[in-house]
Amino acid sequence: MRKRRRAESLKQRWLVTIITPVAFVLAAVVLLFSAGIVSYYYQSISANLTEKAMAAAEWMNNSNVSSYSEYYRVAADLTRTDGDKDKLELQFINSGGRIQASSYGITTGTSPRTSDISIAMESGEPWVFQGHDPVTGEHIIAVSAPLTFNGHTVGVMRYVTSLDKVNRQVMVDTGVACLAGLAAMGLVLVVSLLFINSVIKPVVSVSEAAKRIAAGSYGIQVENRYEGELGELVQNVNEMSLKISQSEKMEQEFISSVSYELRTPLTAINGWVETMEQDVEEGIDPEELRRGLGIIQKETNRLTNMVEELLDFSRMQDGRFTLRLQPIDLQAEFEDTVYTYRSLFRQEGIELNYDSGEIEECPIIEGDPERLRQVFCNVLDNAAKHGGSGRRIDAAFELQSDAMVITIRDYGPGIPEAELPFVKQKFYKGSSKARGSGIGLAVCDEIMRLQGGEFTIANAEGGGAVCELRFPTARDYL
Repeated sequence: MRKRRRAESLKQRWLVTIITPVAFVLAAVVLLFSAGIVSYYYQSISANLTEKAMAAAEWMNNSNVSSYSEYYRVAADLTRTDGDKDKLELQFINSGGRIQASSYGITTGTSPRTSDISIAMESGEPWVFQGHDPVTGEHIIAVSAPLTFNGHTVGVMRYVTSLDKVNRQVMVDTGVACLAGLAAMGLVLVVSLLFINSVIKPVVSVSEAAKRIAAGSYGIQVENRYEGELGELVQNVNEMSLKISQSEKMEQEFISSVSYELRTPLTAINGWVETMEQDVEEGIDPEELRRGLGIIQKETNRLTNMVEELLDFSRMQDGRFTLRLQPIDLQAEFEDTVYTYRSLFRQEGIELNYDSGEIEECPIIEGDPERLRQVFCNVLDNAAKHGGSGRRIDAAFELQSDAMVITIRDYGPGIPEAELPFVKQKFYKGSSKARGSGIGLAVCDEIMRLQGGEFTIANAEGGGAVCELRFPTARDYL
């Protein structure tokens, strides 16, 4: 029910947004059309009457008459024989404003009292009147053209017609325009409803899915039956939901893993502290004491490394993770790390081989020695942790034309192909059961990015995994 109400609300807002401006536009079009029709009809009639009035006045003015009575007779004959008297009324009006002759006859002797008569006689030019007849109240158009006799204006020839039929035709045309506008509005409404129904349903589904995701239902998927932008929107929401679910799962696994990783060394430390306290009361065995102190030191170092990784990860998240660059000999830094780890790996039964590449002179680059040593240690430790079953690790340093490349390969079981794209993501541990927080490689990748290098991990031919650290020999540092 709630989903339906939301859909109806969206539909109403959409219709108001679309239909309102369309209605205004159509109304404006109808009004402009009506005004144009009225103007066209009135101007056409006015021009036609003006032409006729001037022609009649010119004919009268050019007639060869010697007296006013004869002039009046010619005007009366002209009005009586007018060929348009079924549609128009031709009037001969004297200088006093009274009709002396008319093609209709019934108006003879009356005074029209419209402005066109007096203005035409005063100005000597034809004049048009449009409005209501002061006598009958009828809507008319009248045109008066001045008449001259012996150099004096003696009256006007006036054509007049009713606009009732024209107005009715205008109303018909306006009604047709209104019907066309309503039809267009109906078409817009139907198309809008069809479009709205095709859009609102997926939008509401996506909105509901987004609310469920926000409420914690990570991983839910919206059925994607749409194409174009809507299909892309649903796909993006589904991908977002899946990624949030994966991130949530990795975060939970990270919390669980870190809790376990912290608990294990703390338990070992606590156990050996209790053992040594008991030995103090019963007599301390020096060998046992050294063994216990060694374990405490080892577990303390592990806790320190984990805390450092967590601090580095926190700095990465809020943008405080930076490098302190200085000129360094990269090969020397890496070899120091290799020699340190060689003895440690030997104690665990792992052989660490190193190929220096017989480089005569290694280029000096800008780098952070502490951070780079962190990368070297983490990668070597990772190779021993995950590939130690192969009992062998190969490290090599190579100088290429544009970069220095460090490779570290183990001979363990390798990495499942499906997990390779994710091994450098934070919290990701995949199917590995090895101990760790799952953020060490993510920190290494960030260090290499800031260094301007590349960090890649892949499966090696013949088994095991290989890590490659590529450092450009030329780079602009800020």
